[in-house]
Amino acid sequence: MFEIILANLANALVMRKVPCMIIGGQAVLLYGEPRLTRDINITFGVDNSHLGTILSILEALFLRPLPEDISSFVKKTNVQPAEDEESGIRVDFIFSYTLYESQAIKRAIKVYIRNQGVMYASVEDLIIHKIFSGRPRDLEDVESVIGKHPGVDTQYIKGWLSRFDDFSDEYIFLATFQRLILKK
Repeated sequence: MFEIILANLANALVMRKVPCMIIGGQAVLLYGEPRLTRDINITFGVDNSHLGTILSILEALFLRPLPEDISSFVKKTNVQPAEDEESGIRVDFIFSYTLYESQAIKRAIKVYIRNQGVMYASVEDLIIHKIFSGRPRDLEDVESVIGKHPGVDTQYIKGWLSRFDDFSDEYIFLATFQRLILKK
């Protein structure tokens, strides 16, 4: 069922010219160790003023928006969660129009699913997203991905994590990555 939803989403987003890429557990399945994931996370290179376009995609694909007050929720979180009514699979649509996200989307890799090109975060950008999230499961995912892709562009990763540290009081992103690559 994930494949059908991913292919349909990709087609709808291409038709509406919405720049995007798959991140999260679905991307980990592409680059890391197989694991259970019950959702799809897709990030856009547009801000939340494009909510109407996303809502039209939800309607066309029979995805039910989850919050009752959609507009307020999206303004507060920049996320539009939805659920496939047939399978119960959750899809989180993430609005992010930053310099980093724009560059990451341009670096995305096209993977064909059911004859439809689906854009996935590059291995380096998946690592960056996972370190930025920072949950224990995300850091385990990073270890798995690094283990399978020892030739990742660490300079690219370190550059962006260092920039994120510049806007953080804790300076943890680059240090976390360096700790994880030392384990390998």
